[in-house]
Amino acid sequence: MGIKNFQGKHVGEVNEQAEKTKVRDCMSTNMVLFKKDHSVIDVVEKLIKNRISGGPVVNDKHEVIGIISEGDCIKQISESRYYNMPMEATTIEKYMTTGVETISPDENLFDAAERFINSRRRRFPVVENKKIVGVVSQKDILRTALRLKGYNWKRKKKLF
Repeated sequence: MGIKNFQGKHVGEVNEQAEKTKVRDCMSTNMVLFKKDHSVIDVVEKLIKNRISGGPVVNDKHEVIGIISEGDCIKQISESRYYNMPMEATTIEKYMTTGVETISPDENLFDAAERFINSRRRRFPVVENKKIVGVVSQKDILRTALRLKGYNWKRKKKLF
């Protein structure tokens, strides 16, 4: 005999505020943006200065054309050492990731969380009308989820 349906014990009421929360409610609008003609050295300096692991690459119309990450910069550093080439004149255009997945600012918080799980990405550029309006990271989702924790997210009392 198989189990037809099991939803588990209902712990509490659904937090309606959490259900209504959108990406625009948790995204960062204070972004570090890059251009494809930025040098790798400049990008590395900005990543370190701003304590971020990557950021969107945009064109003059503020449309997302790529993402540059620490890993992309490390690839360039490795190649420059192997081929004994100077890094100062090297731009990020060759090393950035193109074909970037973006997310809408009106997407539900939980749908965004599911996209993070399925894509294994650390951040998504938030795009509205083809222009970047923010960046949402896994940390932004976690921070917002903690702020909105519902009845079914309550911590259990310590046993000791």
